[in-house]
Amino acid sequence: MTTQSSARPIDAASARNPALAAVANAAVRAIPPVWPLASSVAVNPFLGQSGESLAQTAARLGRVAGIAVTMPRPWYLERIASGAITDDDLAGALSASPHANRPASPEALKAAAATAAPPLTALPTVAELAADVSGTDWPGLIAERFGGWAAGYFDMGQALWAAPQGKSAYAAWRAVATHDLTPEILGLTGFATRVAEGPETAGQALAAAVARLGISTVACETYFHQLLAGLGGWAQFARYRLWQAELAGGSDTTLSDFLAIRLVWEQALLERYEQQIAKRWRTVCAAHAEPVAPTAGQIVDAILQDAADRAAQRALAQTFAQERAARPSPGRPILQTAFCIDVRSELFRRALESTGPGIETIGFAGFFGLALSHRRHASDVDEARCPVLLNPAATSRTTDCGHHDHCHEHFSGDAKARLSARAKRAWGRFKLAAVSSFAFVEAMGPVYAGKLLRDSFSLGGAKVPHDPAPRLDPALPVDQRAGMAATILRAMSLTDGFARIVLLAGHGATTVNNPHASALQCGACGGYSGEVNARLLAGLLNDPEVRIALAGQDIVIPDDTLFVGALHDTTTDAVTLYDADHPSAAHAADLQRVRGWLAAAGAIARGERALRLPRANGADDVAGRSRDWAEVRPEWGLAGCGAFIAAPRGRTAGRDLQGRSFLHSYDWRQDEGFRVLELILTAPVVVASWISLQYYGSTVAPAMFGAGNKLLHNVTGGIGVVEGNGGPLRVGLPWQSVHDGERYMHEPLRLSVVVEAPQTAIDGVLSRHPELRALFDNGWLHLFRLNEQGRMASRYVRSLQWTDLDASPAHEEPLPEPQERLLRAAC
Repeated sequence: MTTQSSARPIDAASARNPALAAVANAAVRAIPPVWPLASSVAVNPFLGQSGESLAQTAARLGRVAGIAVTMPRPWYLERIASGAITDDDLAGALSASPHANRPASPEALKAAAATAAPPLTALPTVAELAADVSGTDWPGLIAERFGGWAAGYFDMGQALWAAPQGKSAYAAWRAVATHDLTPEILGLTGFATRVAEGPETAGQALAAAVARLGISTVACETYFHQLLAGLGGWAQFARYRLWQAELAGGSDTTLSDFLAIRLVWEQALLERYEQQIAKRWRTVCAAHAEPVAPTAGQIVDAILQDAADRAAQRALAQTFAQERAARPSPGRPILQTAFCIDVRSELFRRALESTGPGIETIGFAGFFGLALSHRRHASDVDEARCPVLLNPAATSRTTDCGHHDHCHEHFSGDAKARLSARAKRAWGRFKLAAVSSFAFVEAMGPVYAGKLLRDSFSLGGAKVPHDPAPRLDPALPVDQRAGMAATILRAMSLTDGFARIVLLAGHGATTVNNPHASALQCGACGGYSGEVNARLLAGLLNDPEVRIALAGQDIVIPDDTLFVGALHDTTTDAVTLYDADHPSAAHAADLQRVRGWLAAAGAIARGERALRLPRANGADDVAGRSRDWAEVRPEWGLAGCGAFIAAPRGRTAGRDLQGRSFLHSYDWRQDEGFRVLELILTAPVVVASWISLQYYGSTVAPAMFGAGNKLLHNVTGGIGVVEGNGGPLRVGLPWQSVHDGERYMHEPLRLSVVVEAPQTAIDGVLSRHPELRALFDNGWLHLFRLNEQGRMASRYVRSLQWTDLDASPAHEEPLPEPQERLLRAAC
């Protein structure tokens, strides 16, 4: 599991006060990163709180942001009344709670659940206190002025007039703020002069502001967190820059600069309104200095959430316990298809397997083990097509085919594509330029009538990627290529029994007029579609030299086996085959049959998905949603995700998991030294947890962790969206991605990880990776083990302790809370 080093001190001023620098660094670490729209990936919004329990996090975020981290109590009461949450679920959650002041009995828990939760209010900032006494919306003004500046500072090519670059964030803001008279017009006299004459570095500004505000270092822990959290997505994008810098071995001070900027505002407002707010501000400082501890109500809410999690886990255990009709084994499979573990693949895999005997499917991370830095056809942009936890380990490109007979043709195509892209960019700039934009509308408006009609009637739409075949550049020696292939095949538990056709299906999504389109792509591919990785792996495994080397490693691929890259479009459930990458006349008939099976499976999958999509009357209504520029719900993405299962496909084949489970093929009997198990738990499970918790956060706390209403979105800076014409950058999932207008389409549950492997092997992985273990120990993930019969047999409690799944709730006594904290600190 990737860890990130501590940030460097802000500057020499903070180095002279290491305690204050440590608190500032902790506040920076409490903010989750957000990726730009072009390659957006799901991020755990509680990343900075993974060392705390849900109730403890509720207390922290309640103080700094005034939000709850669980659903409203009526949501749980409805499930209790309907029987979805049973008395056993409540009793189990109650007994597992580590908090000493939890309700005394399930009856007391029910009574507490029926009581309205007290309203949450964050501690006020100086800006909010100043707004109370002045009648001026200072928090709103700060958000507006800061957001306008940050959009220009971060701009990734959207702005026609780009802001100057090369300065630190604090220096760049200071250069603008010294000429911004808006605060002074609204009553903050002398603000521009104060900034111009104030500290020249962020560290000096931070230290000076803390001294003037009179707030203790202890109180700064949650106060600093509050100031950064109040900046919304701007702070999260700055955290992304730090994440990327540290992944490359460097550092970045943008977010700590933001903290200094926000403190400058606080200091100025305190000096302006000190006489009216000084007493209240001292009370706030004292409250910030208090230890963060959950209230009795927050503990109740955390227990209710655990009960909801247990209800879903009970249903999953029943699914595993159901008897299934024996599936005939035809010997050698006629088709094997490896899909991404994405929950949307589960439905399609089930449909494909139903189309005929001898069809096997495999679940594997969608980047297919190839961490690539890739350049598309006619592009010089390096795209990291791998999980964001990893650095690219190889480079690839599609600028030419690598075969001398066709290079001229591909170079020509590359040049034409580049000219076309440049002409398109120039035309776009001309349309939006300050002078030409007015004449453009009048002169060229009628020319766009055809496009307007085509888009209005959904006759256009995004196209499936059809770049030339990608290749590694530089090419790797055969022993290295064979080593990569062997590692990937073993991780897939695919070392023998190869079918005549083996499809490697990445996935992507085709939508139009959707700023969040990349969020529907493959998260394991860094927010891009997965065909590049699939096609490269197919080429690797079709390479005769690689196959000869693999045979020396006891992996014998039959001569008649053909690997084919493919792309599963999750919006339309159409599958594109890239069989032209490796033409084979001997397999033409086989591929024709495969196309028929894929088409039949797509129809089945669309029919099932139509049942959940608004205004979809059947399978025929699904595909058109990808071309509709007014459609706010082209698909449901990963809404509903609730489980991650790492086991042989035989454990889940034929079971309807309702498109809610990540499915990773894994056979521990083939896993020497349990290296694959360690890889699964530290990479795909962590990525899946980020996805699950992003959906969770966007559902339970949409004001802070959701992107708001799609109908109001405007793209800013090319990096994110704002609602309206400015203000905070909105991050997370739009409301339309978790709600259909009448009901929630995502049930906010923490991910249940189900693994078939020896308990000692799982414990060994957790012992070696304390950050991974913290996710399970603190309840951000749940962990279960399948037994030899393929049933959920045991539940991980915490601190490497397990309990039988059928044990009575009384046997799930947790460690006392103080002891738990000591153990956590020891880790």
